[in-house]
Amino acid sequence: MLSGAAAFLVGLVFFLVGIAIHIRARKENFVYQFKGMCYFTNGTEHVRLVARQIYNKEEILHFDSDLGEFVAVTELGRVCAEIWNTQKDLLAEFRAYVETLCRHNYKETVGVTVQRRVEPTVTVSPASTEAPNLHNLLICSVTNFYPRQVKIKWFWNQQEQTAGVGFTPLTQNGDWTYQIHVMLETIPQLGDVYVCHVDHPSLQSPITVEWRKGRFIDPTDSTEKKKFRESAGSGGVESVFIPHVLCNPLIQFLGWK
Repeated sequence: MLSGAAAFLVGLVFFLVGIAIHIRARKENFVYQFKGMCYFTNGTEHVRLVARQIYNKEEILHFDSDLGEFVAVTELGRVCAEIWNTQKDLLAEFRAYVETLCRHNYKETVGVTVQRRVEPTVTVSPASTEAPNLHNLLICSVTNFYPRQVKIKWFWNQQEQTAGVGFTPLTQNGDWTYQIHVMLETIPQLGDVYVCHVDHPSLQSPITVEWRKGRFIDPTDSTEKKKFRESAGSGGVESVFIPHVLCNPLIQFLGWK
């Protein structure tokens, strides 16, 4: 049986031969790309490999492990797919990549990808200086968390609020963490209690940050002590609670065996 590198190089030769036939009357310069993608369902219960061949930014064919063969996407890819599907050793090699690449890489990286957990930082604050008897925005900022799944709710005097609630888009920070901000439009009155409730896979129990006009209480404080902080010159209050990539299959093709 061909090695992983040899199988890939044999396939590449066939690919280039097929391309040469079709581009002889066209232009000499072209860009060839290979993209191997592993799809996982319920962990590794079902694993699908799709190895895509791309010519000048257009996919021309791919290998689909669910079908066990190469599938043409364009007429140019049809020539190569027909040739490759007659190579039993090449097909066997690509089918084996489900185990040697996909499942192997999953086991090696699951701890820093699928199972990675980073607890969010939650901050509650008014958007601006409070104006009496006018609508104001309270902002619950949930930042620096992973994975992206998060549930955020606003409560006013123990009642969940849905009207006047707005969400910013979920934003990637560029370091494998996310952030999102949830606004509540309201008219704060003395004695009203507002709570931002955050549930995330990294937490054993939800984070709840409480805000009141003129003061705040952090209910996550294990000592159950009340904390107060004055906002300079506004009479408002701000409460703060502050509670790695799958290997490139192409590299594996060329270097594992």
